[in-house]
Amino acid sequence: MALPTRELQPKNQYVGTTQETPPPGTQNDPLIAKGLQKEQYIGIFALGIILIAVVGFFSRRVEYAILFAITLSVILITFFLTV
Repeated sequence: MALPTRELQPKNQYVGTTQETPPPGTQNDPLIAKGLQKEQYIGIFALGIILIAVVGFFSRRVEYAILFAITLSVILITFFLTV
């Protein structure tokens, strides 16, 4: 049995791959939402207020527990992001 004697040439691994970052000025993709971050924050904040109001309607203790958890979470998030 004869083994091949010539060396195999490596193929160019970058041919046919997709660029991760498109060239500047070509980002016109209608599927990517742009400028909606403010509306998302307003919606999340409103949902939080509604959740606290609904829970507070049924039980004050649960409402205080949720407020405490949210406050503690915000404090810990800001602490760990700044350290």
